[in-house]
Amino acid sequence: MNFTLHQLKVFSVIVQKKSITKAAEELNMTQPAASIQLKNFQDQFDIPLTEVIGRQLYVTNFGSEIYNIAESILNQVGTIDYKTQAFKGLLSGKLRISVVSTGNYVMPYFLNGFLKQHPQIDLVLDVSNKTNVIKDLEQNEVDFSLVTISPKHLDLYEEPIMINKLHLVAASSNSLNIKSIEDKSIFNRIPLIYREEGSGTRFTMQEFFAEQHIQPKIKLELTTNEAIKQAVVADIGMSIVSLLSIKNELSQNELKIIPVKGLPLESQWKLIWLKKKNLSPVALAFLDYVKQEKDKVYNKFFKWMEQY
Repeated sequence: MNFTLHQLKVFSVIVQKKSITKAAEELNMTQPAASIQLKNFQDQFDIPLTEVIGRQLYVTNFGSEIYNIAESILNQVGTIDYKTQAFKGLLSGKLRISVVSTGNYVMPYFLNGFLKQHPQIDLVLDVSNKTNVIKDLEQNEVDFSLVTISPKHLDLYEEPIMINKLHLVAASSNSLNIKSIEDKSIFNRIPLIYREEGSGTRFTMQEFFAEQHIQPKIKLELTTNEAIKQAVVADIGMSIVSLLSIKNELSQNELKIIPVKGLPLESQWKLIWLKKKNLSPVALAFLDYVKQEKDKVYNKFFKWMEQY
């Protein structure tokens, strides 16, 4: 066999993207050039690595095995480069993290200091809902994911970072008499705004309602935190949201927290990663940074949450 590292890289990205066109875009290549590299790599095997059904590219079982080996080789080659940079006093490479949407209010504060220490590092940060974030992790497309709810079907390591609080909020102009609220019956009366299916916030809300035997009155479903905040500010309904996402709205007196027995709901923000994954030196350095600095980051940027 006489394959090249470039062919391994092209094949690896094609498997990850399940598309030659998307892989070519990722690698800054033309689609024909990526196709040629895949063909040259395939020509060295008697067993198909991929197959096309309709217009969709699929990876064969054999292709999946070769992909795992290719990833291991590429990681080792990357380690050589990282080690070389480290001996020069530099740490370089790519750090890939997927973050659930509310985690976008958390992760930048943990990345800021790390990236300033290591300016040679390239960051790929994907912000999506819980379903897509777990999919990225499951398909080994990221080093870490930031979640509050870990998937039970994956073998993972976890590093808790900080607390997450979910409060019921309403528009400041809402006329509800806060002092009269003593129990959870409010959820049977108020119009409630939900996140979409697949959201971690929605999952936590539904668990709470199920445990308390509450059947909430659902007003509408929205797909982003920003859309929910604007709908609540407009007094279309109320919602249970992460305290992190409403700091500005609280300070500007656009939203108010409705005190209800059993709230806030609390969970932990945590970094998760696959146990089977060989973390690159960049990923290991970031993990060490988070472990050492998380208390300082919390005290500097998130201490304000303790008043709620």
